[in-house]
Amino acid sequence: AYGCVGGYIAASANLVDTVRSLAPGFIFTTSLPPATMAGARAAIEYQATYQGDRRLQQIHTRELKDDLTSRGIPVIPNPSHIVPVLVGDAETAKKASDMLLTDYGIYVQSINYPTVPRGEERLRITPTPGHSAELRAELVGALEQVWERLSIKRVNDWAATGGFVGVGVEHAIPTAPMWTDGQLGAIEAELGAQRALTEEVMQEVVPS
Repeated sequence: AYGCVGGYIAASANLVDTVRSLAPGFIFTTSLPPATMAGARAAIEYQATYQGDRRLQQIHTRELKDDLTSRGIPVIPNPSHIVPVLVGDAETAKKASDMLLTDYGIYVQSINYPTVPRGEERLRITPTPGHSAELRAELVGALEQVWERLSIKRVNDWAATGGFVGVGVEHAIPTAPMWTDGQLGAIEAELGAQRALTEEVMQEVVPS
């Protein structure tokens, strides 16, 4: 996402309704500030010409999914960079989210109805290029403790009831990631060539 501007109103229902009714230009305008548009354009141009951040995000997503799955923490299968962790109860999902923030300093949003159907409540995690192995280990350790403290179902528990939303389903076909190994390898080769060129230029500019 290339989000650059946004906001919300925190007020009583009556005040929100008043603003919605009497300030349509503020609520529904499609005109964005020039600085915002320039920022969005720069973000798109950067991502169109540099693949390194996207590659790192894909790698970090794979590794996080693998780490959680190896511990029996139920990741709902999907090909994207989003890591949905199945909880299965709205109240418990909220408790898990609050506990992660309060006790471990990690913000992970809980997703409940109507965003997802009742019974499919989850935590939604989105790794970024900047999430290092150390940060990933910290997150996985915190989730492990939260799962223990709240007695949240693990993969084996879902499997015992026949599986649910792809978790614990016997003989399930693995979901292929959005980026193939070949794509990641090609980007790594391209990045390597770019790094070599940069080093060559720097040696010419600043002789050793």
